[in-house]
Amino acid sequence: MQLSEMKKGAVGRVTAISAADPLIEAKLREIGFAEDDAVELTHIGPLAKTPICVRLNRTLIALRTDEAKAIEVELDR
Repeated sequence: MQLSEMKKGAVGRVTAISAADPLIEAKLREIGFAEDDAVELTHIGPLAKTPICVRLNRTLIALRTDEAKAIEVELDR
């Protein structure tokens, strides 16, 4: 599932980072996204569901929808 498809409050782990634009993938990795990192969707913006706010490890990060679509996650059960 893509990070952009998660529901508010959902917790999961990053399984892959893959974007059509290599600059987006590089930006996400520079921010700190990496495989097996814990991620929680904490907020979804009111207009067109953008931006979204995620907690990555212990840091809050705002992402655009196209950036969130580049991150594959597996939900924790």
